[in-house]
Amino acid sequence: MYDELTPTDIKKMEDEIEYRKLVVRPKALEDVKEARAHGDLSENFEYYAAKKYKNQNESRIRYLERMIKTAKVISENSAADEVGINNTVTVEFIDDGTEEDYKIVTTVRGNSLEGLISNESPLGKALLGKKVGDVVHVQVNANVGYDVEIKALKNTEDDGDKIRSF
Repeated sequence: MYDELTPTDIKKMEDEIEYRKLVVRPKALEDVKEARAHGDLSENFEYYAAKKYKNQNESRIRYLERMIKTAKVISENSAADEVGINNTVTVEFIDDGTEEDYKIVTTVRGNSLEGLISNESPLGKALLGKKVGDVVHVQVNANVGYDVEIKALKNTEDDGDKIRSF
C-alpha cells in the first residue's frame, strides 16, 4: 500500500534527507574513523556506538527516499466548510458528551497523543469531507464503533508538524 502524502510532507522529507546527507553523514563517518583509531575494536564501545549511529542515519535516509518514491500525492486543499487535511476539528462523542479537538494529518505526521490523527485512521476517514453539524459513525472494527458530532471546524495551515521517525 502506498502512503498518501501532501506536497508539504514530501518537501519536509527531502529537507531531512538533504540534512542527513550533508550534515549528519559526514559527522557520523568522522566519529567512526575517530573511534577506530582508538585501537582494539573487540573492546571498543565507542566504535560500535558510532557504527550503529551511522547505520541508523543511512537507514533513515533509505526509508525517506522509499517513502517519497512510492507516495501517492494528495491535495491539502478542501472546501472551506468541509473537513480536510490540516483542518482542526472539534468533535463531541455522543456516548458521553465529551469534546475533543483533532487535527487531520497524513500518516507520517500522525500522533494521537498530540491530537494529530491520520487521514487513514478510522476517525480520520470518517471525518474527511464532512461538515459542521454532521453526526458521523466511526467503525473501529467489526464489533466496535461509536458516533461523533462535528461541532466546529478550523481551516488551519500546515504548522510544521514533524515527520514521524521510527
